[in-house]
Amino acid sequence: MSTAFPENLRLQLRQTGVIAVLMIDRAEDAVPLARALLAGGVNGIELTLRTDAALESLRRIRAEVPEMTVGVGTILTPKQANEAKEAGASFGVAPGMNPRVVAEAIRIGLPFAPGVCTPTDIEIAIEAGCRVLKFFPSEPCGGLSYLRSIMAPFMHLGVQFIPLGGVGAGNAAHYLREPAVLALGGSWLAPKDIVAKGGWDVITALAREATDIVKEVRS
Repeated sequence: MSTAFPENLRLQLRQTGVIAVLMIDRAEDAVPLARALLAGGVNGIELTLRTDAALESLRRIRAEVPEMTVGVGTILTPKQANEAKEAGASFGVAPGMNPRVVAEAIRIGLPFAPGVCTPTDIEIAIEAGCRVLKFFPSEPCGGLSYLRSIMAPFMHLGVQFIPLGGVGAGNAAHYLREPAVLALGGSWLAPKDIVAKGGWDVITALAREATDIVKEVRS
């Protein structure tokens, strides 16, 4: 087994360009939120394990919005990797590079993107078998110019990155023009206050704005 992202999954994430990063407090919001994002052209989600509703939200989206590709983020333990896999996650993401978590993802066949922010992180992740990496926190670490510097020694190995942290509509195009960027982590697409109010039209508009940026840069 491995943590590799299947080629069809990589292509789909590259095409959508922005993966909506969601922290859902109420499972009943999951399906309308997913449908709102899909209406705006975003068909990739990372559900973070920061709330008790996350896994139930994943199950509901998989059952009722099958067009949506759903991954699970903030996977911090091997147990959580198994729970994500069992709930139907298409991939897993972590904020850091935990060898025990990556080893478990390999064992169960869960495509996995660990978090990196230094050359050492990248080297450890590559040695563990990972080729899709989360660059986090992107802007506080130095943004795209810093990423280009630290990734240079590894690009011949086929590494790709998902930047997250300080990325938004204002600088998305800047990142998307970089060939090594697979997709962006779109934490700005579903603000918690908007989700709490059921502002699905607002979320569709934010998703459409992001989709338009992707099309402009990558068409």
